Amino acid sequence: MKNEEQAPEATRVDAGIEDGSRATPREPAPHARVFRIETIGRDRHPLNRIARFLLKGLGNLVLLSIVLVLTLRWLDPPASAFMLRHAYNLWRLDQSPPYYHQTWVPWDRISLPARLAAIAGEDQRFPSHRGFDLIEIRIAWADYKNGGRLRGASTITQQAAKNLFLWPGSDWQRKLLEAWFALLMEILWPKERILEVYLNIVQFSPSTYGIGAASVRYFDRPASELTMREASLLIGVLPAPGHYRLDKPSERLERRAAWISDQASRLGGTRYLNRL
Repeated sequence: MKNEEQAPEATRVDAGIEDGSRATPREPAPHARVFRIETIGRDRHPLNRIARFLLKGLGNLVLLSIVLVLTLRWLDPPASAFMLRHAYNLWRLDQSPPYYHQTWVPWDRISLPARLAAIAGEDQRFPSHRGFDLIEIRIAWADYKNGGRLRGASTITQQAAKNLFLWPGSDWQRKLLEAWFALLMEILWPKERILEVYLNIVQFSPSTYGIGAASVRYFDRPASELTMREASLLIGVLPAPGHYRLDKPSERLERRAAWISDQASRLGGTRYLNRL
């Protein structure tokens, strides 16, 4: 009788286990514990911690660069990396300030001939490319393969990125950063802003940066009144501002200025600026 009375109770317990109402947690299988321990061990490996630290640092730098470029879409930079480097070198030589001359000129106060001369002389596909002139790059590479020297094919955007954020030179690290900043500028800035910043930070002589200071110093007039010839002379020195003299233009500089004026006319004059 006792066995018969206990049987239903045993059945009820089994049923409770089956439907989960009275079930107790099962002990995990041994292989699961081993997998968990091994995973924790790998996460604590020094190389993994270093990799996570580097990835986090890289992510922060990317985010910082995006915020910086986006901010400068509206905020005029007080100086460029090239200006600060110039000032630091003169400071080390115990020279007295001002270390350079620069005056910011807003977009609407830069003469139309100056805007057009910059495009005609430096980057004629500026309105249409996205920071990199692939056509000019292919031409430069073909010339190099045919025995010519390897010349640059930098766009106005790339030059603005280099002058504003980076340093002189041709090392691959700088080229990589230049491409990154140029891409950000093309994405986050309108073309007018890129050209405005470029004309305000580019170096026109050893101690003169920006079209505002250069126009007053060499032509005794504001940038808003620059003629095509004057603007062409200014843009003509940009490949090598340390080798040309705007106060006494050489025959070579005069020829280059004449070529820039001719190219500006071939582009269609100031109407070409409507493509920006």
